[in-house]
Amino acid sequence: MTKPNTELHNLTIAELHSGLQQKQFSSHELTEHFLQRIAQLDTELNCFISVDAERALMLADEADQRLANGDTADLLGIPIAQKDIFCTRGMRTSCGSKMLDNFIPPYDATVIARMQQAGAVMLGKTNMDEFAMGSSNETSYYGPVKNPWNTNTVPGGSSGGSAAAVAARLAPAATGTDTGGSIRQPAALCGITGLKPTYGRVSRYGMIAFASSLDQGGPMTRSAADAAVLLNTMVGHDPLDSTSAHAECSDFTKQLPKSIKGLRIGLPKEYFDQRLNTAMADKVHEALQQLTALGAELVDIELPNSALSVPAYYVIAPAEASSNLSRFDGVRYGYRCENPTDLEDMYTRTRSEGFGDEVKRRILVGAYALSAGYYDAYYRKAQQIRRLIKEDFVKAFEKVDVIAGPTSPSPAFALGAKQSDPVEMYLEDIYTIAVNLAGLPGMSIPAGFIDEMPVGLQLVGNYFDESTILNTAHQYQQVTDWHQRSPID
Repeated sequence: MTKPNTELHNLTIAELHSGLQQKQFSSHELTEHFLQRIAQLDTELNCFISVDAERALMLADEADQRLANGDTADLLGIPIAQKDIFCTRGMRTSCGSKMLDNFIPPYDATVIARMQQAGAVMLGKTNMDEFAMGSSNETSYYGPVKNPWNTNTVPGGSSGGSAAAVAARLAPAATGTDTGGSIRQPAALCGITGLKPTYGRVSRYGMIAFASSLDQGGPMTRSAADAAVLLNTMVGHDPLDSTSAHAECSDFTKQLPKSIKGLRIGLPKEYFDQRLNTAMADKVHEALQQLTALGAELVDIELPNSALSVPAYYVIAPAEASSNLSRFDGVRYGYRCENPTDLEDMYTRTRSEGFGDEVKRRILVGAYALSAGYYDAYYRKAQQIRRLIKEDFVKAFEKVDVIAGPTSPSPAFALGAKQSDPVEMYLEDIYTIAVNLAGLPGMSIPAGFIDEMPVGLQLVGNYFDESTILNTAHQYQQVTDWHQRSPID
């Protein structure tokens, strides 16, 4: 087989698919290439918690057999990194926590199963904030992930391992999960494309729960075109997930070439006030000018309750987390303390030793918000605010097709800079959280650099209208090259 002149890790999913179909290289060769790249570069970046080269090459050989039999599936033979929150049969699934360091699931999450059916090759499981709780990927039991653009800075979180792996070209694409911005924020900080679908689009079965009414899996790729390909495999109703939507699943790649002339893009005044970094505002406006040059129209809108999204989220999400994480008690699976004296001692020491500080903090906040006497004052009030936030978006989408703004308030910050101030860390998600509370689809795309660090433009769509934001992002990426830039050759 003759390999193309371009390095394999710089090819898009479509180019890799074409190369495999034309037998320019095999899936085995392609997988070996990425495994070698991980071995060379990941000791510094720490993107992966687990890499199973033997398993990956076995899957690659199976894909090569399918290719030889004429199978043309879009992801067949393509190496993919999976966030270590998706249960994988026979392979450690840790969720970035000491609590699950020894957990080997007996079943596959639906996302994993669908990827395997499509013939994708799993390279390994990516590092993440513990139980997806964090905005910097510094809460992982396995140590922080480093941003490949500057290894002294964070990659964002909680899907920082996936974002950094795609940015550093350790994988052509990866999966992530987004509870309050955990796909979009690291995508912005690492200069890649990240999409959070509408709540219910992607099955949560086998995805270890943080906040069940907010969690949603999605693709993390270099481009909108690649994200559309990955999303095609990930979506679809799942009878194993009671929150899975019965929504039509068309081919998300079909609308990518469509002109965006006449597209109405809403600009929330609340996203462009004095709190937004001036340099960040300039980059967002430059991106919007590119979209207007393509024929889009800018429309001023208001999201009056958006300022309440962070406080509402940090009542609702910890409340659901305290409930979901109650199952980790040392009895059935996961970490158990040594030599407990009685049941209460086992519960107490197992959870004290197995969970990190941020997880404990959120469990305590959530348990307090749900306790007798405080439920109405905190949790119920937060849910009422959530409804108001959703209604703001519903009204806005009566006037516009897409809502645009910054993904994060600033580029990547230094490792350790915000660990001592949880509130400052929570504000990193100030522009993303409302989208989760409303259950809308949103994505971040590369939109330039500030001091040589990438920044992201956030696009928010109406319910089950991922096609429109993917189309908008793709058209933008046809006239810019930010998504093609790489921190590592």
